[in-house]
Amino acid sequence: MDFFNKIFFVELELLPFLVLVLLVAFTVHEFAHAFFAWKFGDPTAKMLGRVSLNPTKHIDFLGLLFFVIAGFGWAKPVPVNRDNFKHPRLMGIVVSAAGPVSNLLLAFLGTLLFHLGLKYGFVNLESSERWHAAIYYFLNYFITFNVLLFLFNLIPLPPLDGYRIIEDLAPRQVRIRLQQFEQWSIFIFLLIVFIPGLRKVTIQPLFSLIEPIVFEFSKAALFIVGR
Repeated sequence: MDFFNKIFFVELELLPFLVLVLLVAFTVHEFAHAFFAWKFGDPTAKMLGRVSLNPTKHIDFLGLLFFVIAGFGWAKPVPVNRDNFKHPRLMGIVVSAAGPVSNLLLAFLGTLLFHLGLKYGFVNLESSERWHAAIYYFLNYFITFNVLLFLFNLIPLPPLDGYRIIEDLAPRQVRIRLQQFEQWSIFIFLLIVFIPGLRKVTIQPLFSLIEPIVFEFSKAALFIVGR
């Protein structure tokens, strides 16, 4: 057991909760990209079966494995042909933003369910019952990792959604310059992720926003649910 606990990003007994959360979070994220691209006139994702909430259409099992081991992973990217959009840049921004926003909405839904659970007893922080613990860990991971995916995907580096949004917002000359550096950006991204010193001054400050976002969601959930 100690060997596996050293390998995985979370303790072995909590691994099923993380995997289940990632299956939902990745699937909804990629579905959101595919759905909006289809609705805006690009049939590419639809023809590939990506306008679906079936996890097998979206999950990259190597990316999932990386996440449970290293806390960093990916799903299958949704192919989008912006030339099919009536307003390519505007609709491109919406399609790119749809994925991260879907994770933020899932996080809020999880927070709402958590506070409903506290109110009606199916979330009990003092209970020794295993099913109470299971619900707690699932919802805790569901909220935290969906906020994490929201923030992570807004980093303005390829192949993340934040970069695509910046690319569509930028003037043409800037876009041309950005595209010239795309081939190197993936190496910069990997260096930032895997070198602790770089990660500490780039990604980690962004992740410090997880707690205040969850706090604000909790206030909103308490307002809706009532104390």
